[in-house]
Amino acid sequence: MYIVIAPDSFKECLSATLVAEAISSGIKRIVPEAEMISIPLADGGEGTVEALVAVTNGKIIPTSSVDALNRPVESFYGILGYGKTAVIEMAAASGLELLAPNERNPLITTTYGTGLLLKAALEAGFTRIILGIGGSATNDGGAGMAQALGFKLLDKNNNPIGLGGSSLGKLHTIDRSNVHPLLQSVKITVACDVSNPLLGASGATRVYGPQKGATPEMLETLEANMSHFARILHKEFGNDISYIPGAGAAGGLGAGLMVFCQAEIVSGFELISKLTHLEDQISKASLVFTAEGKIDSQTAFGKTIIGVAKLAKKHSVPVIALAGIVCDDLTELYGQGITSVFAIGDQPMSLEESKSRAAEMLAATSERVMRIISIFE
Repeated sequence: MYIVIAPDSFKECLSATLVAEAISSGIKRIVPEAEMISIPLADGGEGTVEALVAVTNGKIIPTSSVDALNRPVESFYGILGYGKTAVIEMAAASGLELLAPNERNPLITTTYGTGLLLKAALEAGFTRIILGIGGSATNDGGAGMAQALGFKLLDKNNNPIGLGGSSLGKLHTIDRSNVHPLLQSVKITVACDVSNPLLGASGATRVYGPQKGATPEMLETLEANMSHFARILHKEFGNDISYIPGAGAAGGLGAGLMVFCQAEIVSGFELISKLTHLEDQISKASLVFTAEGKIDSQTAFGKTIIGVAKLAKKHSVPVIALAGIVCDDLTELYGQGITSVFAIGDQPMSLEESKSRAAEMLAATSERVMRIISIFE
């Protein structure tokens, strides 16, 4: 039996690599002779660097940066195994998980730290960079990132505006005279699996602002400031990015990367699955395990495990999906290639306990699934 284990991470709990290890240990209890390959996945958020470095035998480079509140933080970027491409995840600097719940405020959070990671990769000589932009704590349109790379964002008095979404409304002009000279020679590919535009009801602020700490009053300010920011970018660069799909990703960082860095936005899952040769491995498998922290009716709309399921369906390979939380009608998931879904919880417990026991419960659930499957082998 050849089994592919291709999970996403359990947010704020386990990396995709640790999820894969837990599933593998449970399988081995019942089918120790099974041949398995673990392919940890990510959609551009937390774990993207780890997943790509692991599968390409690359390495992690520790790098100093700042968090979304502009405080010093020890961060990192990765080098893919063939040595020519750097991979960065914004969550490692400007991520929501680096802030305590009471610190989350998109009026003041900034992507400056992500810009510092880009700057470090540029100065290390990389001319190709993959940047995953999931898990952000920010709503600044990538302004902080641009400031870190040398763009001067100036108010009507020719003074630099501050950091964060509250400052965007002050922007009057952009001075490009001190932009990092290596920026023009790099190709930046953005891994992103959301299609939200920058503005509007389905835009960066309205959809994702509340989970980053925005109150209803903040949302009005942030949307007005982002609209102003988009108008200035249009005037300065000639690019109207207000309603381009993906521009609203990561609090508008998608838009900022397109304008300031001429970056290309691509599907995070498609990029990572190609680099990991996921389909080739699935085509040879007799069974696939995938997993993520929560599976619900929204999972059908572009989540990592649905990407896995669609590849498996193409090759008629059954897929077992595990999750910490399972809810809603999952009929749509079954139509897209998921064979069965299992919640790993084995008794009522708090969220904190479920996080602390996640690896243990993943292994136990994988064992139970394999006990059933082994009857028919």
